[in-house]
Amino acid sequence: QVQLVESGGGLVQSGGSLRLSCAISGRTLDYHSIGWFRQAPGKEREGVSCISSSDPTPYYADSVKGRFTFSREQNTVYLQMNSLKPGDTAVYYCAYSVTFFDKSNLVCSRDYDMDYWGKGTLVTVSS
Repeated sequence: QVQLVESGGGLVQSGGSLRLSCAISGRTLDYHSIGWFRQAPGKEREGVSCISSSDPTPYYADSVKGRFTFSREQNTVYLQMNSLKPGDTAVYYCAYSVTFFDKSNLVCSRDYDMDYWGKGTLVTVSS
């Protein structure tokens, strides 16, 4: 079992910044993929930024490219979010998978292959 705990969400004004954290614990494997996903009210869940052990370059959705940055320090992954917009309002989830992905973008497009999920952290961006 792998446990994921997100933190760092909150209310911020448009143009502001937040840094989300995801603490990973439990029986982790050397090969794995990690993704940040989000789900806004009434919308489908979407992959925001993901990385695979096979492809160390993080993938970013077009909607966040240039504004969000994925990083990792040991067993914690981060999502630095700058220039936030009201459209970024959503619950943000961290997810972990042991499925093989040869490219990081595939991790974000196949949320059904993520094996473990955190409970999410709410980000609200006011205009």
